[in-house]
Amino acid sequence: MDYALPRADDLLSYDLGFNATRCTTNPLGVKGCGEAGAVAAFPAVTNAILDAMAPFGVTNLAGPATPERIWRALMAYQDTSGSRSRAYRSQARRTINGQ
Repeated sequence: MDYALPRADDLLSYDLGFNATRCTTNPLGVKGCGEAGAVAAFPAVTNAILDAMAPFGVTNLAGPATPERIWRALMAYQDTSGSRSRAYRSQARRTINGQ
């Protein structure tokens, strides 16, 4: 509340220009438009989830990583001496692996 949000009139004036050049490595002459920065986000999040679940024995999680799928993974891979039945763990594993 002490600081105002930046507004357009807070910026310096500038000129914007484009210098279009065709790509010579494909028949259409088009270039990528910047998706590469977003490609690594999904594997990074999945690896973080798997790292967090590693102490519980979870080594694989088929996407999407929904809360239910994560919970089922934790239940499926818990110690076999736990109270969950073998059939329940089997069903949870199928859900995790997208079957």
